[in-house]
Amino acid sequence: MTTDSTPVTVVGLGLMGHALAATFLRNGHPTTVWNRTTAKAGQLVAAGARLADSPADAVAASPLVIVCVSNYEAVHELLDPLGDALDGRVLVNLTSGTSAAARETAERVARWGGSYLDGAIMAVPPAIGTAEASFLYSGPRSTFDRHESTLRLLGAGTTYLGADHGLSALYDVALLGVMWSVLNGFLQGAALVGTAGVDASTFAGIAGPLAGTVRDWLPDLARQIDGGDYRARDSTIDTHLGAMEHLVHESESLGVNADVPRLVKALADRAVADGHGGSDYAAMVEQFRKPSEVRP
Repeated sequence: MTTDSTPVTVVGLGLMGHALAATFLRNGHPTTVWNRTTAKAGQLVAAGARLADSPADAVAASPLVIVCVSNYEAVHELLDPLGDALDGRVLVNLTSGTSAAARETAERVARWGGSYLDGAIMAVPPAIGTAEASFLYSGPRSTFDRHESTLRLLGAGTTYLGADHGLSALYDVALLGVMWSVLNGFLQGAALVGTAGVDASTFAGIAGPLAGTVRDWLPDLARQIDGGDYRARDSTIDTHLGAMEHLVHESESLGVNADVPRLVKALADRAVADGHGGSDYAAMVEQFRKPSEVRP
C-alpha cells in the first residue's frame, strides 16, 4: 500500500491491462476499468474496481488514465470521439507502436487539453508490480514527476527517458531488435549442434555465459560508437568476416538455415568495401545507419 491514492483508470483489459489494473487495486488506488468485452472485468470488479459504462465515463472517472490496447489505431478509435473529455487529465499510453505514432498521439492529446506520457513495458503480465518489471516513459518531465510514485507501482525498473514523446517507443523497438538477435543467435546455434545429437539444454549451458560476456562488451562498444573511434581493440572486421564464412558454410553443409548468418556476413562485406576491414567491430554501426534502399 502507498500513501498516494490517486484515482486511476485503465482502458483495455487484455492480459497486460488486467495486470496493470490489478496492481493499482492492490496498492489502494481507486481504479476504474473499461474494456469492449465487459466480461474481462469480472475479477477486477470483484476485487473492488469500478466498471465504466463507456470510454467517456472511464476517462471522466480519474485524473490519470492508462491505456493499453492492441495498437495506436485502437487508441485513436477509442479516444478521438472524446475530444475535450481529456482536458486537464494525464493520458499514459502503454500501447506498443512507433515513435512517429507516439508523437502524433501527443499532439492530439495536447489539442484536447490533456497531458501525454508515452510508455513501453519491458515485462510479461505476471511480472507487473514486481522488481522484475521495467517501464520506459517519455513526455513532459513535470507530468512524469507528478505521477511517478503511482507509475512506479507497476515495476521497480521505471525509467524516464526525456521530453521527446517518441523516445519510449523508439527504445522499445530498438530493444526488441536486441532481444530477437540474441534469441535468433541461440536458435541458430541450437539447430547446428542439434545435428550432432546435442540437445538445446546442453547448448544453453555453454551459450548462456557467452551471452553474459557479450553483454559486458556493450559499454566499451558504445564508447567507440559515440566517439567515432573504430580503431581495433582486439579483433578486426576482416577477422570476424572469416569466422562468419565458417558459420555460413557449416550451416549450409549441415542443412541448417543460413539466412541470418548470410545477412550478417553481407553487412560485414559492405563494411569492408567501405574501408573498415581493419576497424573494430563497432564500425559495423555505420552499415546499420544506412537506409536499406541505398545499400548495394
